[in-house]
Amino acid sequence: MSTLQNPSSEQQPANNQQAADSNQQQPGPSAAGPVGWIDHHYRRLKENAETYPYVWASYAVVYVGFGLWTTYRWRKLRRTEDRVRVLQARLHKLVEAEESATSKAVPDMTATSTAVPKMTASSTITKAGESAASTTVTDKAAI
Repeated sequence: MSTLQNPSSEQQPANNQQAADSNQQQPGPSAAGPVGWIDHHYRRLKENAETYPYVWASYAVVYVGFGLWTTYRWRKLRRTEDRVRVLQARLHKLVEAEESATSKAVPDMTATSTAVPKMTASSTITKAGESAASTTVTDKAAI
């Protein structure tokens, strides 16, 4: 029976030592202030990552993929905005050039008395109707 008592008495100090080691390895979050709290959580995460590597790898794949997709869409949006800005600048320059050409042409037309007014579709129709009516009036006068 003495042999049975010896192993059990040896196990108790070993268990006590393991308990003491675990208490020393994991200090309380308030042991060293915020630095201790961060260290404690880092150790917990590291232990969890070592225990479940496939879960953490799947998180990495999903979130890295999401980050890459977001970056791609962001860059595509920026490129589109840049193209739109370039096109707007070109359009603005064309409008300014047209306005300056129009403003230069308008004073020249008003300065001369022989300026021909612009012919629009409605004025053309009206002029044609007036000329047709005037020919009928002149024909009646000739009779």
